[in-house]
Amino acid sequence: MALAVSGQACELREVVLKNKPQGLLLASPKGTVPVLVLPSGQVLEQSLEIMLWALAQHDPKGWLTPSQGNLQDMLALIAECDGPFKQALDRCKYPSRYPDADISVERARAVAWLSALEARFSPDQPFLFGTHAALADMAIAPFVRQFAGIDADWWAAQPWPRLQAWLAQWQASDLLASVMHKLPAWVDGTEGVLFPHAVESTDGIPDQGSA
Repeated sequence: MALAVSGQACELREVVLKNKPQGLLLASPKGTVPVLVLPSGQVLEQSLEIMLWALAQHDPKGWLTPSQGNLQDMLALIAECDGPFKQALDRCKYPSRYPDADISVERARAVAWLSALEARFSPDQPFLFGTHAALADMAIAPFVRQFAGIDADWWAAQPWPRLQAWLAQWQASDLLASVMHKLPAWVDGTEGVLFPHAVESTDGIPDQGSA
């Protein structure tokens, strides 16, 4: 999404992690995605650093400059998401991978963090850091989406109307739809495809709105 909204074109190579292409491993021995190889040869190996790089080139929607708080505030909240919340999410979503985890305890940890997100919203603040979508919204929404998808009925029954509206608005955005094209797996020796497929003139998320 950051590459698309910032207008940074790249060659996209869809990777099946069960059959990792040699080209992926040569670029990044860690063997996970995402990986962005810059023209200089520098390799970016984390989603957040790719977002920050893209937005440093061009930030037409002001994702790095929220109307409330600043970039460091957003990075701190993203770190919370990547840490305690992501740990709880993984254990709730993939319980067989964590046989020693107490799922009820992990869900309670996730609920506490999501409740704190709900409290950030108000009629005058429909996004995490003010009146327009910013880096934190885009970096955190995919993980909240995963948690909501574990049990859709349970999610809908929670007392989080503004958080639920925020997520629904993100899921329905033109920007998300524009980057979610399914592609065949990339094979070593072949070219990728140009990405973004079609850069939208808007991210589909209004600068202001109710949540």
